[in-house]
Amino acid sequence: MDSPREDFDVPTTVGPHHLLDASSDAAAVLSVEGDVIGWTRGAEALLGHPAAAVLGSRAARLLAMRVDPARAAGVAERCRSGMGWSGLVPLRHLDGRSVVVDLRVSAAFRIRGTECFLVSAREQRPQWTVGQSVLDGFLTRSPIGMAVMDRDLRYVWLNDTLEQFGGVPREQRLGRRLSELLPGLQGTAIEGLMRKVLTTREPVTDYEYLGWSWSDPHRQRAYSTSFFPLVDPDDTVTGVCYMVSDVTERWNARQLLSMVNEAGTRIGTTLDVLRTAQELADFAVPRFADFVIVDLLEPVLSNEGHGTWLPDAGPAPARAVMRRAALRTVREGSPEAVARIGDQVDFLPPPHGVDLLISGEPVLIPELDPDDPHWAAEQPARTARIREFGLHTLISVPMRARNTVLGITTFARSLNPLSFEPDDVLLAQELVARAALCVDNARRYTREHTAAVTLQRSLLPQALTGGTALEVASSYLPADASDGVGGDWFDVIPLSGARVGLVVGDVVGHGLNAAASMGRLRTAVQTLADMDMPPDELLAHLDDLVLRLGDEESTGAVAEGSSDTFVGATCLYAVYDPVTRRCSMARAGHPPPVVVSPDGHVHFPEIPVGPPLGLGGMAFEATEIELAEGSLFGLYTDGLIEGADQDVELGMARLRGALACPGADLETLCTSAVQQLVPVPQPDDIALLLARTHALGTGHVVSWDVPVDPAAVADVRSEAVRQVVAWGYDELATTTELIVSELVTNAIRYAEPPIRLRLLRDARLTCEVADASSTAPRLRHARSTDEGGRGLFLVAQLAHRWGARYTGEGKIIWAEQEIPGV
Repeated sequence: MDSPREDFDVPTTVGPHHLLDASSDAAAVLSVEGDVIGWTRGAEALLGHPAAAVLGSRAARLLAMRVDPARAAGVAERCRSGMGWSGLVPLRHLDGRSVVVDLRVSAAFRIRGTECFLVSAREQRPQWTVGQSVLDGFLTRSPIGMAVMDRDLRYVWLNDTLEQFGGVPREQRLGRRLSELLPGLQGTAIEGLMRKVLTTREPVTDYEYLGWSWSDPHRQRAYSTSFFPLVDPDDTVTGVCYMVSDVTERWNARQLLSMVNEAGTRIGTTLDVLRTAQELADFAVPRFADFVIVDLLEPVLSNEGHGTWLPDAGPAPARAVMRRAALRTVREGSPEAVARIGDQVDFLPPPHGVDLLISGEPVLIPELDPDDPHWAAEQPARTARIREFGLHTLISVPMRARNTVLGITTFARSLNPLSFEPDDVLLAQELVARAALCVDNARRYTREHTAAVTLQRSLLPQALTGGTALEVASSYLPADASDGVGGDWFDVIPLSGARVGLVVGDVVGHGLNAAASMGRLRTAVQTLADMDMPPDELLAHLDDLVLRLGDEESTGAVAEGSSDTFVGATCLYAVYDPVTRRCSMARAGHPPPVVVSPDGHVHFPEIPVGPPLGLGGMAFEATEIELAEGSLFGLYTDGLIEGADQDVELGMARLRGALACPGADLETLCTSAVQQLVPVPQPDDIALLLARTHALGTGHVVSWDVPVDPAAVADVRSEAVRQVVAWGYDELATTTELIVSELVTNAIRYAEPPIRLRLLRDARLTCEVADASSTAPRLRHARSTDEGGRGLFLVAQLAHRWGARYTGEGKIIWAEQEIPGV
């Protein structure tokens, strides 16, 4: 052929030549006539012929066999069709020996228009064969147990490892079934799997189960077994082979992890110290121990939660005073226990003392010996129980959390014959560590919750009085301990003119921060109410205060890295006037009041809903209603009507039914209504304030129109004195005369008409002078040379208290005097 002959060191370019570089096999390129036109170094290494000696020569001379032309033509035809060919062919080495190779011929391709074939070869080396003795040794000494069962599931063969696993000698196994030899080893279930393999011919792999063996009959083991069918040359199933390995450590590790995970969901479900301790004991019996006691230091169980010592805070007490917090055994009545729940105990396993609690290291006693002199001397009562009930192994683990000593938990076994091992100590430590953290959380929460409840109760009114205008009763329930105390509050505030202010509010959030914020708002409402502000104006000032408090606390929280900030509150404020029997009210995001008329009709007045306190920039609107004498007026927080179903409409309907008894005793009605609407603890505080209205009749109120004439002062003063004497308050006649004289004189001199004087006989004797001026009165200290300016100063000295309030028509200056004997 005309194409040049060359050594086939083919560069990595596109084309058929790159196939040679990708293989370590010997390769050559043959023309369609059978000439060698390409020869690789691999071919030279395989056969010893250099490229110069074979290029251009016939490839047939390299064969160590006679060439069959017909077969060669068939191979060429197959390759031309794109199929390729392979087979074993002997080739002749340069030194004359024959080399059997696995020869592969590629599909035909063209080089410069010439049809060619790529031929690659790899020397066929003899395979290693396993001798029977090697195979027998492998099967016999394999670390995996192996056995062959016939179709009747009887042992035909087994290796040494399986014999050791079961503890049954080989000669006793052969010809017998597994269920006959080890009836407690899930034999029936395993034989069921083998029958399935015989029937379906499908293998079963990694079947895990628990069992025991005669070699270690008191300790449970875990095994992993695989089964596959044995098939003879004529495709007949002749038996089953199974392989088994001991996976006890893997099983125990998995069970340990599973138990620890489950403990995380079963221990610490509440923020209650005793409940958490009992959950630990309940969880561990009987899955881990037969007898568990949890003893906690006394300060942990106290409401204060103080007194537990830190390991690095100096010397510990010489004696650990604890109380039994939890107890659980596998025996009815816990006869193993010397102490019961709540009893004072000081149990520490001898010879250990308080140092055990400080070190925090667990104690493992694999074999508990009641004849040990330490136990007999230090724990004689417990030693007797150990001997009586067969307690034979023990683990004691100190309970510590956040470097604080809490107590100790002890695990023991009696019915379970297995002794505790070091791996069991790890599990005991993990269980106690989880419980200790929950106990410490509960301890800390109980301390904070107690402080918050105490603070809140101290901030709520200790005694409520509505004077002669209102008969009042209240009921308050703090939130469930798991949710934290809230910020609900209520108050009854005596105002001037025999009026009474009623307020109820709810601070957003729970805990000490909410309770403290509630106290600040309650104080603010009292201060604003004393200024005789109308309800809508009072809520506006309160809204400004909440905004300011929120800004201050946000700034402080950022500086301290805290997230506790004051975010807002709801409030309803109402003022009842017993003279006019009218009630003015406004609300800031709070539920409306409930009114029960004397005939038993219950309704919720429609009051415009203002925004919650703390939003700012929005106005509040007041509403005034008239209340018949003997009406019931109720204020409450949302916890009373939300209930467990969170249906406010349904809650209001329930409240309507609970209060539809207008003549009932107010205290009884208030308590029963709360119990009826809230039968179980709720996640929010609950407050209910009930008031029964009374009117101040004509026998208690007298008024006069005052002419704008200084001469009228004497007449009005005389009328007032006669009325006070008629009421039986002769001892107040002089002071009343002076107060009326000063107030009326000031009104005539400095105010605008109309002017009106009113005397009210209530819990105190009140003198009021109303005028049409909005000028605020000012108390001055007159100099000795001044002719006037002493009027209000004199009133302030004679009256119990005095002040001014503004109305839509002007203002009212008032002064109150204590009534002797009232």
